[in-house]
Formats: sequence, structure tokens, C-alpha cells
Amino acid sequence: MPPELPGNNTPGDDLFAGLPTSLPSIEAITAGAVILRGFTRQDAPLLIEAIAAIDAIAPFRQMVTPGGYQMSVAMTSCGAFGWTTDRTGYRYTLRDPMTDLLWPKMPAILLDLAAKAAKAAGFSGFTPDSCLINRYAIGSKLSLHQDRDEPDRSAPIVSVSLGLPATFQFGGLQRSDPIRRYRLEHGDVVVWGGPARLAHHGITALKPGTHPLTGHQRYNLTFRKAG
Repeated sequence: MPPELPGNNTPGDDLFAGLPTSLPSIEAITAGAVILRGFTRQDAPLLIEAIAAIDAIAPFRQMVTPGGYQMSVAMTSCGAFGWTTDRTGYRYTLRDPMTDLLWPKMPAILLDLAAKAAKAAGFSGFTPDSCLINRYAIGSKLSLHQDRDEPDRSAPIVSVSLGLPATFQFGGLQRSDPIRRYRLEHGDVVVWGGPARLAHHGITALKPGTHPLTGHQRYNLTFRKAG
């Protein structure tokens, strides 16, 4: 379990605001949850290349929820397990239902990033077997939800932001709990686990903009232990 970090009484404030902006810093959200500011900015071009290679094997697609709602965010996966949703429910699968092929192997650069970010947040020994990749267009959003489909919830969630900035919502174990809002920039990584593992979270509608690496889009890589 990670060290208990002090609470953040002013959502979005950087606890290390006095540090040079070029250096990564740690911003506490609540016990078990932190934002690693700029943690993977330097490796972002290689991460975008890895995403393109995964997309060539398992293309991005807009999935449908069990209630019949088409998600505005396009998704794909890599690793031993991929996360999918359709009218029959949410689940992890060994094969991509679109191609009936195994999901692409998780690139070493992604495995290394997930392990290093988890360790920096206080969760040593994290080895993900699934990476859900979300592609946000302008106006896309992800409603408040919990990551509950993993049988072993002792492992943290590691979430990487690339491209356009987004507003990250982070709540509590109950949907009615107060919501904190944080601006996530290119290269930021959010890690949550332990007492925060089942916290509700989401992304508000992506605002118009252009990023030199991703254009009018934002990518999010979410690493989990699904097996």
C-alpha cells in the first residue's frame, strides 16, 4: 500500500509549484491517488508510435454499452487481455472481437512506463497484463465510472495522458461523493490504488485545440491487472 499523502484542499493546485516546470512533480489527490506531472513527456513520441502500431493490428472503434449507448471515445487494447463492451456487458477478452485475433502484445516501452509510474506513486512490483487505449476527439468524454471488471483489485490503475489537455474528475467510492477536478496535460500520469482503487473517475468533454504531436486529439493509456 502506498504512503498516505496529504489531502488536496484546493483541487488542481500543484503541491510542488515552486519547482521548475521542466521537472516532474507529484500532486496528491487523496490517500492512494496521485498525479505525476510531466512524468512521461519526454517519451511521448515513442508512445505515439507504439499506439499507431497497435492500431494497425487492433483498430480503434467506438464501442456500445450494455444499455445501447455508443461511446464517444474510440478504444483499442493491447496485452494479454483487452477490455470490451457491447450489449451483453463489460468484460475482458483474450481475443479482439472485431478481428478474432489475440490482442497485440504490450510493447516493452509501455510495460516499463507502467511499472515506473506505479513505483513512483508507491506501488512497487506492478506488472500490467492489459492496456486500454482511449482516443478522444473534440467533444468526446468519459462519464463517471469505477474500474470494477478486474478480479484482483490489489493492483493500482496507471493512466497516461498524451496530446490535448483534459479535465479529469476524481470522486469517491460512492457516486454521490464530492468530485475533484484536475487539468491533465500532455505527459501527466495519474495513479490510484489501495483505498482509492474503486474511486469514481471520468473525463469531461474535450475542448477544441491542437497539439503538435496528436493534432486535434487526446490519447489515454490505462494500465490494469486483469488476469
